Amino acid sequence: MPVSKPPSSETPEFVQRLPAPLRAIALWPRQLYVWMMKIAAGPNAEKGLAAISFAESSFFPIPPDLMMAPMILARPDRAYRYALVCTIASVFGALFGYAIGYFFTPVGLMILNFLGYGERLADFHDFMEKWGVWVILGKGLTPIPFKLVTIASGIAHMALLPFFVSCAVTRGARFFAVAWACKRFGPQITEQLEKRFYLVGTVLVVLIVLGIVAIKLIPH
Repeated sequence: MPVSKPPSSETPEFVQRLPAPLRAIALWPRQLYVWMMKIAAGPNAEKGLAAISFAESSFFPIPPDLMMAPMILARPDRAYRYALVCTIASVFGALFGYAIGYFFTPVGLMILNFLGYGERLADFHDFMEKWGVWVILGKGLTPIPFKLVTIASGIAHMALLPFFVSCAVTRGARFFAVAWACKRFGPQITEQLEKRFYLVGTVLVVLIVLGIVAIKLIPH
């Protein structure tokens, strides 16, 4: 059964007025979302959902909730099945992220540096050693990039069993909560998601502009 409503292709006027490079940055979260919705509407939607859930735990920037929500609206009877798919794939993805940090530390550091967390890694390492399980339980329930936790857990050499169990608990709680909310509130969920994409893109543009201004103001 196809996804109930395709994402709108309208671009806000303020985004259209941006210079081409900044406009592309503002649009990229939306473009990824449209791509995900095409997968969700296709015959391999469930496999695609599993792949996105796996990737999001280690490197992919968009959470699978955004793909799962419209799939649940199209098939409410499969809501908790989709949540289970997301949970299992996400936990395997978390193990992959852990392996990157544990066995391929330079690659893990490169990813964290790319995401802007490299300078705080030492503090995060100490925090993980002290509060490891609780960090995973807390951040796995929030939109904070879970990949940061999984890779950093590997770098910190956190014990594997507590890592695995806490990932399973927190990701399961999150995805089943999203599935319940989609069944309970229906289209209101996806309407709210639709409103967030250009906000994310706009924040990226603002950060880039501020960075350029800072570089210009710093004396050489």
